[in-house]
Amino acid sequence: MKASNMKFSVVIGLILGIAINVIPSIAHAQESMDKLWGDRVVKLRAENAERGQLFDEGNYAMFVHWGLYSLLGNEVDGKTYYGIGEWIMNPRMAGIPVEKYKQLAGQFNPTNFDAKAIARIAKDAGMKYIVITAKHHDGFAMYHSKACDFNIVDATPWKKDPMKELATACREAGLGFGFYYSHNQDWTFPGGNGGPNTDDQGNPATFDDYFEKKCVPQVNEITTEYGPIELVWFDTPGNMPKEYVQQLVDLVHKNQPRALVSGRAGHGLGDYQTLGDMEIPHENIEGMWESVDTTNDSWAYAWYDEYWKSPKEILERLIACVGRGGTYMLNIGPKGDGSVPQRAVQTLTDAGEWIHRYPQVIYNTDASPWHHTLPWGDVTRKDNTLFLCVFDWPSSGKLYLPNLNTKIQSAKLLIGQDAIPVTTNVERNWVVIDLPPQAPEKLASVIQVTLGSEPIVDPVWALDPNMETEVLAEFAEVEQVKKTRKRWMEKFGEWKAVVHAHGFEKGGNASLEIDVHEPGEYNVSLTYAGTGRLVWKVEIEGGEKIQNQQNSSHNYQTFPIGWVNFPKAGRYTVSAKCIDGDIPSASLKAIHFEPME
Repeated sequence: MKASNMKFSVVIGLILGIAINVIPSIAHAQESMDKLWGDRVVKLRAENAERGQLFDEGNYAMFVHWGLYSLLGNEVDGKTYYGIGEWIMNPRMAGIPVEKYKQLAGQFNPTNFDAKAIARIAKDAGMKYIVITAKHHDGFAMYHSKACDFNIVDATPWKKDPMKELATACREAGLGFGFYYSHNQDWTFPGGNGGPNTDDQGNPATFDDYFEKKCVPQVNEITTEYGPIELVWFDTPGNMPKEYVQQLVDLVHKNQPRALVSGRAGHGLGDYQTLGDMEIPHENIEGMWESVDTTNDSWAYAWYDEYWKSPKEILERLIACVGRGGTYMLNIGPKGDGSVPQRAVQTLTDAGEWIHRYPQVIYNTDASPWHHTLPWGDVTRKDNTLFLCVFDWPSSGKLYLPNLNTKIQSAKLLIGQDAIPVTTNVERNWVVIDLPPQAPEKLASVIQVTLGSEPIVDPVWALDPNMETEVLAEFAEVEQVKKTRKRWMEKFGEWKAVVHAHGFEKGGNASLEIDVHEPGEYNVSLTYAGTGRLVWKVEIEGGEKIQNQQNSSHNYQTFPIGWVNFPKAGRYTVSAKCIDGDIPSASLKAIHFEPME
């Protein structure tokens, strides 16, 4: 044997010897890590999931709005309509006549549709199932329906059933699959809500005609011809009678015993609660629920809409939903040719890379014991382990965890699969964690805190000594003031919402209990809407009072009021009231406290 070959053999032998000794420990470490991360969800294939498991423990899903409307992309006869694209036919958008709209099917040839690519995007994003529009309000079936020839196979030159392809792609990828179905509205079928009131022969058509001839047969089709599905996502029940909804729910459960029915079915007959469009809750919600959101502003493709959520924003909204105890379903809108906008793919993939590094934060976790976000980020929980997701890294090197009344066993700063122990100190029920000066992650850094027992937390709002604390009026106690939920559209279908304090009467106020860890000066600002210049007063019970006049806005801008001093650590009641100007127009969204150095 040559010397060089002998040297090579010795090196290989050493490597193999090391590997033999190291592999068992690596395998044991990986096994422990998988157990920690909730391996049954991370690696779970849809066909092995229990009923509702992907929803309840997977916590993250893909919504897909794709249909005939995608071909238009919100442009009709050279005019752009701003708003959600799937409503383009409706009189509140372009008002396209039924026959003219149906003619679009002859131009629909989505040759760039790639079911495997969409499944791969969802999987790379960290999502656990896909729900796609089988039929939206326009009545066009995106699958081969025998109940109506206005469908993608019979009415288009493409002649393919994309739902068959996507169902197969999801099964191959181990993802769950489900359908959106608009069960009440149908703008092109006689008798459907919003549709023609006569049939092709001019005979009167009723909702029963639509329900019996199209709705029930199509729900039967999508629940029998595409293999196992995770859920059926009904939408906009309107004034649909309860017995009709019950019939559809029973049909889904009969054909797909493992499937869930969305909360939008109506009459409280869904298997879980669905929040309003684009609604991210601010306080923990009990039970099974979901939030549905979009990667930009429109659900369906709109040619002009390039306002994409950044990877950080996606993670903030996802973790906020998981931290409040729910599931997040995030939508993409493929183009008319079937392709997915590249910027949507990129932002989902970038967020997904983070999720694949920290799956323990998202999957099979429970709500935060603080019940709301914290100034630096949010918290998810698995048994006695807390995952602190830090979006705003403290420049002081100290992270404050208020009013945790359970003993900490250990705390680690996670860097992928590595972990660095960090020091914790307790100061008046506040845990102070010492951190390095630089955040290890660009999007969000994770600190794993292991407790000795179940977390016991006082969720009172606490002022962070490092950074601004925003306290929503939603959490305020009101006296001679109303506190209600308000929703409005910026563009058509682009919903905004706020729980606001309004209707201020003489002597009325919105008050909050605040925990102050570090006494001193804090700059106070208010986020509010109203008409003209308003005078607001902010006061600490038994302490300072400040008031100031600022202009108003219709969409909740933030205006400074002044400085206040908290003379010592402890609990304070802080109140806000509108005292002059167009008081009936005053609408308070939040109070902000920024520590002044």
